Amino acid sequence: MKERQSKVHPYIPNTVPEVKAQMMQEIGIANIDELYRDIPEHLRMQSEMEMPPALNEYELKRHIERLLAANVSTSQATSFLGGGCWQHFVPAVCDEINQRSEFVTAYAGEPYEDHGRFQALFEYQSLVAELVDMDVVNVPTFDWPQAASTALRMAARMTGRTEVLVPEILCPDKRMIIENYLHPQIRVITVQAESDSGLLDLNDLKSKLSDQTAAVYIENPNYFGIIEQQGEEISRLAHEYGAISVVGVDPISLGVLTPPSGYGADIVCGDLQPLGIRMNYGGGQSGFIATHDDERFVMEYPSRLFGIVPTVVEGEYGFGDVAYERTSFAQREQGKESVGTQTALWGITAGVYLALLGPHGMREVGETIMQKSRYAANALNALPGVNLRYANSFFKEFVIDFTATGRTVSEINEYLLSKNIFGGLDLSSTFPELGQSALFCVTEVMSKEQIDHLVEELRAVLSADAEQENGSLAGVAAAGVSETVNMAEGV
Repeated sequence: MKERQSKVHPYIPNTVPEVKAQMMQEIGIANIDELYRDIPEHLRMQSEMEMPPALNEYELKRHIERLLAANVSTSQATSFLGGGCWQHFVPAVCDEINQRSEFVTAYAGEPYEDHGRFQALFEYQSLVAELVDMDVVNVPTFDWPQAASTALRMAARMTGRTEVLVPEILCPDKRMIIENYLHPQIRVITVQAESDSGLLDLNDLKSKLSDQTAAVYIENPNYFGIIEQQGEEISRLAHEYGAISVVGVDPISLGVLTPPSGYGADIVCGDLQPLGIRMNYGGGQSGFIATHDDERFVMEYPSRLFGIVPTVVEGEYGFGDVAYERTSFAQREQGKESVGTQTALWGITAGVYLALLGPHGMREVGETIMQKSRYAANALNALPGVNLRYANSFFKEFVIDFTATGRTVSEINEYLLSKNIFGGLDLSSTFPELGQSALFCVTEVMSKEQIDHLVEELRAVLSADAEQENGSLAGVAAAGVSETVNMAEGV
């Protein structure tokens, strides 16, 4: 092995040899390797890493810019991708507020003194509570999968039971996270879906409910965008067995859909990302959990809750933690769950978005999404060999089946990308029973021209002779799509 050379990193002061020597002397070690003595020798790397030469600041900047230039963003191409991270319009005020120094600079949104953050989070909680028709909302978790997992653990602690039921139609990554988060104490059981509608199979649900069921978890709309019309019956069946009804929801749908509390949900969870948060390369996620103001539920929240109280000054109010003693911040290793870093900044951003749009704005966004997504689904369904997999009501996302065309989704998406279009999410490996199907997403940011462009390019790639078949949308309109053409172009 080559003799190691001491190098000083330009951005890490403690790489100075004299400083490193002083630190090692302070903690009583002769060399750095002693810090890793608990790791077996055979697991340690025995050679120097083959690293390229160090870059100066300008070289590093140029290198990063070159890497970033290889990406194709949604500002350069039209995206019909969804599946858990969606392209929605982000009002400028959302970025302006979440970049303020009192919110953005400190670790986990935790400044050393409060400059209104507690009030901002209280306002966020109040706005989301109104949206989902619940009373209590937590400071956000990492994402929807963690929020769902925590909600199910809350249910298990409350009931003392060891099984939860989750739907077959579920994001594979979310299922993996839920199973990992609940393992080994809680067993995750899958409930089948009706093959023709995509709705939960109530007969299968009834056969799997038992006195060990802690919770029944559904999503509305589900992973395929299908609106679950049996929510009230699902909650009733869960309650019959003493189980808790947990519903995951896309919050931007609640301008047009009944909130889960309206059909018996005890715990509501979801992701705040549609509410004014950019996709951030798939990382703009932020999970929320909501319940009624019931002490049994409140005391099972592992994350922070903020409340409002009057102060000694008449007319003045303060904001602070509610039941802080129940959190892992207070109980440490004795906590029910370890919460750690949270996405408080995105909670504040979602609060700004909801305050800006208000009830009428949320309804307008929801209606626009439903109009545009239905128009796109009808137009795609009119193409030869292309089928809308589930014809019942959906929100924002829908499944398109290309099996009859003889083309794979991968081939189709490769062609679309060459035309600056991100096609639908390929489901052929995660849901092979659907054949060559893709999950398409259409939100309020899509224009009719962009949807028509997608249809025309699909017509071209699916035609035996693209020169003869690449025509206008007249055939689509004649197929009965024209009634949805007159739709809102934005909010």
